[in-house]
Amino acid sequence: MPDKDVPERTREDHVDRLRDQWARELPDLDTMPMTVLGRIYRLSNLVRPGIEATFAGFGLDRGEFDVIATLRRAGPPYRLTPTELYTSLMISSGGLTHRLGRLGKAGLIERLPSPDDGRSMIVALTQAGRERAEAAFRADMAGEADLLAGMDPARREALAGLLRELTLMLGDRLSEKNS
Repeated sequence: MPDKDVPERTREDHVDRLRDQWARELPDLDTMPMTVLGRIYRLSNLVRPGIEATFAGFGLDRGEFDVIATLRRAGPPYRLTPTELYTSLMISSGGLTHRLGRLGKAGLIERLPSPDDGRSMIVALTQAGRERAEAAFRADMAGEADLLAGMDPARREALAGLLRELTLMLGDRLSEKNS
């Protein structure tokens, strides 16, 4: 049970304990990267089950939600090519095909002939898909807001800015390494 009299920033967490163990075993190794990336990884693992349960309550897995959410965010007429979808989702075309099959059977998307190219298809969100995407996203945001409610709004905003900065910097560094 956490001690309510100890400020959160001075309490030890899982990453602190891991660093202490590594410091004992490999005292010459700088484990500072764990203080950021290890905590991000740990946070992801902590919140993932709740997010997945929210989507499951709407008959969706995370990947299926990602597809219908991407189509919903695209705006009217809620249609994208399969290439636009798998590029946006950063998945393989095979992975997308499998998701589209399940979503089509559920009546959440439909595949339509492309008006520009008779050989290709367009993926369109159905009315049921729009409603499901919106309801699932609203429930997800309510759950995530509840998780963050214990943090001061100014600190949340500062953390969000730092995470944006880190995301952009890492994206740039990794793309430089891969080019």
